[in-house]
Amino acid sequence: MWSSLPFDLLANIFSFLSPDSLARARSACKHWHECIDTCPLNTEPIPSQCHPSWFIALPLRAHKLCFAHNPILDNWHKLSLEFLPDLVKPIATVGSLLFLRSISSVVLQLILCNPFTTQFRYLPWPNIIRTNPAVGVVIQNTSQDSQIPDFKVYVAGGMSMAPQGGTTYESKLEMYDSRNDSWKIVGSLPVEFAVRLTVWTHNESVYSNGTLYWITSARAFSVMGFDVDSNNCRELQVPMADRLEFAALTSRNGRLTIVGGVCGEDACVWECRDGDMWVLVEKVPNELGRKLVGGSNGSWINTKCAWNNEVMCLYKELGNGMVVRRERKEKNKWEWVWIDGCSSIRGKRVHNLPIKGLLLQPSLAPFASKSNYTL
Repeated sequence: MWSSLPFDLLANIFSFLSPDSLARARSACKHWHECIDTCPLNTEPIPSQCHPSWFIALPLRAHKLCFAHNPILDNWHKLSLEFLPDLVKPIATVGSLLFLRSISSVVLQLILCNPFTTQFRYLPWPNIIRTNPAVGVVIQNTSQDSQIPDFKVYVAGGMSMAPQGGTTYESKLEMYDSRNDSWKIVGSLPVEFAVRLTVWTHNESVYSNGTLYWITSARAFSVMGFDVDSNNCRELQVPMADRLEFAALTSRNGRLTIVGGVCGEDACVWECRDGDMWVLVEKVPNELGRKLVGGSNGSWINTKCAWNNEVMCLYKELGNGMVVRRERKEKNKWEWVWIDGCSSIRGKRVHNLPIKGLLLQPSLAPFASKSNYTL
């Protein structure tokens, strides 16, 4: 019966499958293979319970591969990135795609890629050539019927060529708009902000209520904010900033949120409320926190955070496991769980590597047709 179903019905059914299940279905018979290859799958948003986000782990050192955790089957896959011409570092996700920066060159070059289909494209060069800037991504319409929603990229700080020779901290802020595939200068930063974004900022950013935020780690943690409409900059203090061994920005119910590990204590979650007041809203369960850091005397140093609206993962290295806060099937119910790390795949040992993790809902749909996409 299944082999004789019409393509449109099969395509709708296949759209509910995860990439690994879809790949197995593709090899089941000639009819299914032809359907998956020729008939567009339904791209309507699927409930997160059907397609929960996968954790994508990219090694921090120069490895052309990544690892993907399937939360439904609770297994790991190794994906090659040899199709990319450059070595890369992860920045964020855009829809079903990884948003990366090339590390094969010292100047900023940005890349979108789908690690499941090996498609990628370079973004155009920014107007200002700079090294080591902070990069922030703002998704414009998450409900858009596409694996690539409209998005904007903001580039701040970094080093650029000085008019009189040499290099200088770059104060101009530049924005890329995916709708017209171009860059423009949209404002400027105080020199102090440019320096801190260049030297003390990782690429993790959070967009909340019209402001793009980065966290800096100069001496004690602090938060730098840029209002994308007014082009105004602001600084927020971080709770317990001088005691935190790690801190990361997230968003919770639309509010700017910080998760941080306190030296000798639990990891805490704070929400930013009216008047830039931080309120403690949750703590990581003590047992799970100790498991992550290696016991009661363990350290939160080198802990990282990956998050989206449905899940938050605290992790260290690939094989160490993760503390995960995720939404239950019951709406508005959350739970903390432990996910084992990747120590082997199909019986083969995997080395424990320092990683940067991202969360995405994988897709096997092709990129939209554009001349500067690479297939």
